[in-house]
Amino acid sequence: MSRIVLPARDAAPAASQPLLDAVEKQLGVVPNLFRLTALSPAALTGLTSLNGALGKALDVKTRERIALAVAQVNGCDYCLSVHAYLAGNLAKLDAGEIALARQGRSGDPKADAAVAFAAKIAQARGHVTDADIAAVRAAGFTDANIVEITALVAENFLTNFLNIVADTEIDFPVLRTAEAA
Repeated sequence: MSRIVLPARDAAPAASQPLLDAVEKQLGVVPNLFRLTALSPAALTGLTSLNGALGKALDVKTRERIALAVAQVNGCDYCLSVHAYLAGNLAKLDAGEIALARQGRSGDPKADAAVAFAAKIAQARGHVTDADIAAVRAAGFTDANIVEITALVAENFLTNFLNIVADTEIDFPVLRTAEAA
């Protein structure tokens, strides 16, 4: 059971309702993460704005790989479950790629550089080395892409921490970070 009571969809603050409508229109449902965040219209506005902007960064497969890697690093079962579902159903990654992403890897060399860099950012809390930057550049990523990867890691830290603090009930097929990838 969540440590913070999630409002029923229609019981969320009035200022959150238009944003929840947009989430529902886009996803077909309002996941528990958004019900949780809706308790604070300011937090929901920030999250949905960041999510919308970063939805234009890189490609969906890379974004989902990064989300899986960060959820694994942070031990967020909610986000791991959500992003494994999205990785398979939206990004069309197979089970092997999902397992590799949880390890900060990919079978695709360019994606491997991005997800390894993202995992390093998460593990080192941003304290990456010059060699880490050089490796992601060598794979073909620009400085703008490095900023986007970093922003995606930060966005996932936000959702990971919200769900860890609240112990949000998982409303997707459940995966556990403690179980091997």
